[in-house]
Amino acid sequence: MRIESTAGNEHKVWLTDSEIEDLRQATNSQRDEIVIQLGAFVGLRAFEIPQVRPVDVKETESKQYRLRVQDGKDTSGNGGKPRDAFLPDRVERDLQRFQNEHNIAPKDPFIDLTQPGVRAVVRRTAERAAETTGDKDFQKVSTHDLRRRFAQRLLVDEQMNPRVVMAVGGWDSFATIEPYLNAPSEDVIDEAFAELEL
Repeated sequence: MRIESTAGNEHKVWLTDSEIEDLRQATNSQRDEIVIQLGAFVGLRAFEIPQVRPVDVKETESKQYRLRVQDGKDTSGNGGKPRDAFLPDRVERDLQRFQNEHNIAPKDPFIDLTQPGVRAVVRRTAERAAETTGDKDFQKVSTHDLRRRFAQRLLVDEQMNPRVVMAVGGWDSFATIEPYLNAPSEDVIDEAFAELEL
């Protein structure tokens, strides 16, 4: 993982997929694992995670899943706006199982927490990941770092069209996702140097 210091005592953490798996392994409940997945694989913000309900999951004609985020952030500053986030099959299955096992009504939230509660789940999970892996950098992980990995995976690792990433992730301008484009992942760096003979 790569750490960047920002204003104050805050950090940007650039996670890898294997570190996301370390976080998933460090969860202590099915709910907490769903929180990690919604951030890292669906790209939801901390305040969006408590909004999503079973009724918001839709299957497209091409047999893919979308998750309707009713009141997402409008990064242009014009208030919240809805979007259809891409929902990976494995996350959809986990949501379906979670709904069935916990008897969640179609219009009730999957995650019955506040935004601070979601952030606390990620903080506690990151603390446990630091303990189990011995990597103290996990203590710096926040909910936004999960979303950062979502964007970096699509833009850098998968080289997806930035406009598609903007649509599913709720970014309004290219300038807001540009930092993710300019930060190569560890795998991309490794591949670039593997081709060199130094």
